[in-house]
Amino acid sequence: MQGNFWPDHIRRLIEQIGMEHPIIQAPMAGGPSTAELVASVSNSGALGFLGVGYLTPEQIDLEIRKVKELTNRPFGVNLFVPEISEAAKPSDKVLNCLQEFSNELGIDPPQMPGPPKYSFEDQLSVIIDHKVPVFSFTFGIPDKALIRDLIERDVFVIGTATCVEEGVLLEEAGCSAIVAQGSEAGGHRGTFGSTEGTPMIGGLALVPQLVDKVEIPVIASGGIMDGRGIAASVALGASTVQMGTAFLCCEEAGVPGPWLDSLLSSKDISTVLTRAFSGKYARGIKNRFIDEMSLLEDEIPNYPLQNSLTRSLRNASKDKGDSDFMSLWAGQGAAMSRKLTAQELVDALVSETYQVLKSIGTNL
Repeated sequence: MQGNFWPDHIRRLIEQIGMEHPIIQAPMAGGPSTAELVASVSNSGALGFLGVGYLTPEQIDLEIRKVKELTNRPFGVNLFVPEISEAAKPSDKVLNCLQEFSNELGIDPPQMPGPPKYSFEDQLSVIIDHKVPVFSFTFGIPDKALIRDLIERDVFVIGTATCVEEGVLLEEAGCSAIVAQGSEAGGHRGTFGSTEGTPMIGGLALVPQLVDKVEIPVIASGGIMDGRGIAASVALGASTVQMGTAFLCCEEAGVPGPWLDSLLSSKDISTVLTRAFSGKYARGIKNRFIDEMSLLEDEIPNYPLQNSLTRSLRNASKDKGDSDFMSLWAGQGAAMSRKLTAQELVDALVSETYQVLKSIGTNL
């Protein structure tokens, strides 16, 4: 089987980026997107992606250097667009709850975070200096002049939308392509510009509506775990897919044991949307922390404050091998997870997609 069976609109995009297959490994900040995973995915003919939103410029530089040592294929880097929010203070109920959990884990109670020591522009300058060929962003839209500058440097720029309204804004800002993040997706919702709160549109509905509305390529994301999901995305008009949860169980991923065990034992009803860990809606496998914090849903401060307040709990829980207080991010397809190398997974995905498209009579 050859990889040239993809439809023309898909071939145009993957040739532009330098990929062989229309599969993007989603950027997963906080540990999973290791340099080893990113390089292995890119070496397999797909596109690996570093998620570096939480890293300092110095750490970003180190991670990019690691990837470059492991591959000469294209890869991408993702950042979080900073959000402008009013100064907030957590309620006493939330602080007391977090203190009780901290006492249980034998760590100091959380402290209010100080101002950031670096900016989005500081982080991005490292990516520009390294001439990374693909850049994506989440939680908003950078300045249009910045996007224009990246395009002029031949960087392929990808934005993230959770509804058609956001996708249109991203196209108007000058993006090269748009990730259509369905509500099935694991991790944080990329919502930023909707006038209707936090959209929870499934990928099956979102992708074709966005394809019909914009001229630039649409990347399907959310709940895609095998070739059937990729083939369905192709039928909906997507130019490629972005998969995160599917890569979490790869040998090269930076996923701690308790998280890995939770993924491999998960069911179709295991994941929920929660603000408990970060103050922003995110999908993950339900655990004790989510259960108990749900009683304080209206008291939880917004991102990024809650994310800072829970960081020590999450780290301590990981160090103790205890999943009770870890953010076990996963999409609705987590029960379909496979423990493979990145190369094995990409090979399987391409083969499965080919077989599905062939079985439904696509002209291959």
